[in-house]
Parts: sequence; structure tokens; C-alpha cells
Amino acid sequence: MTYVPNTNRYDKMKYRRCGDSGLFLPEISLGLWHNFGHVDDYENCREMLKFAFDQGITHFDLANNYGPPPGSAEENFGKILKQDFGGLRDEMVISSKAGYTMWDGPYGDWGSRKYIISSCDQSLKRMGLEYVDIFYTHRPDPETPVEETALALDQLVKQGKALYVGISNYKPQQTEAIEKIFKELRTPFIIHQPRYSMFDRWVEDGLLETLKKLGKGTIVFSPLAQGMLTDRYLDGIPKDSRAARETGHLQQDAVTEEKINQVRKLKILADERGQSIAQMAIAWLLRHEVVTSVLLGASSVRQLQQNLETLENTAFTADELAKIEEILK
Repeated sequence: MTYVPNTNRYDKMKYRRCGDSGLFLPEISLGLWHNFGHVDDYENCREMLKFAFDQGITHFDLANNYGPPPGSAEENFGKILKQDFGGLRDEMVISSKAGYTMWDGPYGDWGSRKYIISSCDQSLKRMGLEYVDIFYTHRPDPETPVEETALALDQLVKQGKALYVGISNYKPQQTEAIEKIFKELRTPFIIHQPRYSMFDRWVEDGLLETLKKLGKGTIVFSPLAQGMLTDRYLDGIPKDSRAARETGHLQQDAVTEEKINQVRKLKILADERGQSIAQMAIAWLLRHEVVTSVLLGASSVRQLQQNLETLENTAFTADELAKIEEILK
């Protein structure tokens, strides 16, 4: 059956300007870090992407090594674009990144010109695209001059392979350093993608202020701390959870009794707000005006729908924020 998008898809979603740029992003974007590789259910991937688009999610975030295996999320996404989203490319913001290990040898990692440009070419081929809307350097490279990485990203824009560029996992000083180069080059650098959640607040140590000062957008990933900011671990570690598998970024020893006790207390407050813990955690991030979008993963349409319901209540009273700080202290 041919996919026909919901004609009311832009009615409920709210969009925020990405820093001082002309680009708007939905308050919730869909990340394809997990659950979109060749090891996953392809039809489930299709249904999640179609549902997301029907709800006004226009931004889809990938990286060269997403899978598993690496590259397969982009391949699946490209296949679904061709299968279901013909004629809709101009209504989508598609991003990809390079900076983590993608292939063997000295040219398949970090931030060299060689790796950045060849990675983008490979990503475009996997997705069947002429360009991405945003291409990121996925992490700072301590061995490569920042000028080299910046010039490589600038070249992608000049070649028409990316409309905008972004950075991810850069600290405040590193952000200012590369922004200065982009400014001289007149490169459309518009966004930073850092990790941020109630349990991981390193961005509050200067980065959010830096991005606001520079007029850059912020899209935050891991908003639920790899699932800890849900009711998933309240009664122990489920056998089918990320922590049980220990193949990803959440290890069992991170699920401490102290963290679980904090989640239990957060649940009481979330219940009072009429939200799940996850919904409250997402809303807590969106309260920042400097946060353009929250990047969510999903394993099912139902999970994505539940998280989208967050947008029905993103306001906090001063008392609620004080209670959250007391719990997290």
C-alpha cells in the first residue's frame, strides 16, 4: 500500500529556530542510532519513520556508523526514503556525521579531511541522496588541527553535499575555537549535538551559555540516559534491556541503587504532573530556550507516540524544578 502522509502533520508539532539560522527543527527529532540496523525488523523501521513524519517530525538524525552493522541504518533509511517518501525530500531535514570508527586502517576514524569527506560521500551513497541538510563532525580529534576538520566541512557545503554543518561532543573552548574558523570561512555552522539528561549535565558547565552567546542551535541526545530515566529499571535489570546486554553505552554497574532511588522519587513527581518519568525528563530539557530539539530514539511506534505526548505539558513551576534539583542533588 502506498504511503500517504497525514495532511494535518504540521498542526500539533512545535518548531524552534536553530540558533540564529533560518532553519527550524521540530521540538522532538528522531534519531536512528539504535533499532534501524540490518539486525532489526525492517517493517518496524518503516512504520516508525512513517508515524514520526505523520506527527510532524521532520528531522531524522543518522551517522555513518549507525547500525549494526555500521552503515546499515543509513542503508535502511535510504531504502525507506525511496520506498515511501518519494517527493517529500524537501519537507525533511536529514543529518549524518563522521568521527567515530567506521572502517579499518588509519583513514576510517576521527577528524581528518580524508575521513570527513570520504565519509560524507559514502553516507550519501548509502542513503541515495545528493545532499544532507546537516553534516557533523561527531567528536573533536586531538591529533588533527581543528582548521583541517573545519575546512573539510566547509568544502562539503561548497560542493553542495551539505546545506549546513554542525559539531557534536565539543566542549565550550573547542566550540569557540572551531566557530571562529567557520566564521572566517562564512561556513553555515548552526548546531551542536551534545549528550544531556537529568543524569548527565556536563553541558551546564559553560556549553549552553557558549552556544547561546554564539547564536547556535542545540539538539541534545541520550535525553533518557540510555533508558535509566524511565520505569524500565525500577524492579531490577530486565533480561532484554540494554544494561543486561552490555553491548551498548549502558553498563550494568551504571544502574546503581542510588540512581534507581532517584528515579523512584522522580516518578512520584511525574505522576503528580500526569506524565511518565520519560515524558517529564524530555520536558525538563525542552524548558531551556537554547535547546532547539530533543533527539529521541524509539523501538516501536507505541514508544514514540508516548514520548511525543510530552509536548502536551512542557511547563514547570518553580516548586517542581526545585524538587527535581533536590532529588538529583
